[in-house]
Amino acid sequence: MGLKNKFFDRVAQEKWEEENLSFYACKSKNSKGREKKEIPCPLRTEFQRDRDRIIHSKSFRRLEHKTQVFIAPFGDHYRTRLTHTLEVSQVARTISRALKLNEDLTEAIALGHDLGHTPFGHTGEEALNEIYPQGFYHNQQSLRVVEKLEGEGGLNLTWEVRDGILNHSQEGEAILDPESAYVPHTLEAEVVKLADPLAYVNHDIDDALRAGLIKKADLPRQPLKILGETHRQRISTLVEDIVNSSWEKPHLEMSKDILNSFNNLRNFMYEKVYECNILLKEVKKARRLIRDLYQFYLKNPRFLPDNFRENIEKEGVDRVVVDYIAGMTDRYALREYEKYFLPQGWG
Repeated sequence: MGLKNKFFDRVAQEKWEEENLSFYACKSKNSKGREKKEIPCPLRTEFQRDRDRIIHSKSFRRLEHKTQVFIAPFGDHYRTRLTHTLEVSQVARTISRALKLNEDLTEAIALGHDLGHTPFGHTGEEALNEIYPQGFYHNQQSLRVVEKLEGEGGLNLTWEVRDGILNHSQEGEAILDPESAYVPHTLEAEVVKLADPLAYVNHDIDDALRAGLIKKADLPRQPLKILGETHRQRISTLVEDIVNSSWEKPHLEMSKDILNSFNNLRNFMYEKVYECNILLKEVKKARRLIRDLYQFYLKNPRFLPDNFRENIEKEGVDRVVVDYIAGMTDRYALREYEKYFLPQGWG
């Protein structure tokens, strides 16, 4: 049934984008489209549809129970992969709106960028990368989720959203590295790639302070002097600098002092938090759990769910096992490990 009144419908929104967004923005009407053609929605633009599909997906809901940094933390206020995703989306949307970019495209990429993350955060990713012969990277898995695994054969997202999901990864390099292995093809995707580390460095400082891994006095003074003493101040400084430095330019930029200060703060977090001995104890346990589950399912594929087993002939058992483990939440992985590797009561 078609629309009888002239609301701010898809056509009107596409016209608004053409008239109001930056020359460098990606307009939804000019999208390269989907692998499978679909009838356009009367109300929503193509990028709005992608955002909605991601939010309604099971993979998105599972992010609530996947580790950000702290494995199985006791406390209600530590970030999860879902809250990290929402913070990235907020930062990215603010930048995108201020630069007159396509906020809907930015939001869709941000909400989908970590759908392929494993249980136990980067620990699970590193474990699968070590044992899976083809290698494992969460950005590539996120793309695989939206193209093949979610729903019935994928979400059929637009090319621009899939490009942004794949190319958000930093691979451990300094931000805005011109030699990055992953190069986004829209300015909106560049925004998400930059908003990701801005969000996680700052919210991980907050969580590390709460956990007692560091004290405020441990934080390096030079970056704080430039960026700000508080989470709110640092985010504001970084976002405003990106907007000021990138206005009406074809790529995102940051001023030299702000960029260097942020990379120094990020390096501090890797040295003092992400790789600290206290976390490494739990990391070793999580790595062993992932490796044991991988070997178990490889030898016993009959224990895989039916919808995964049916893909073995086409994809290969190792690929299917990786997909299954990568999709697990922390608590589900722990339950599976307990079921297959720990003694069970009976009687």
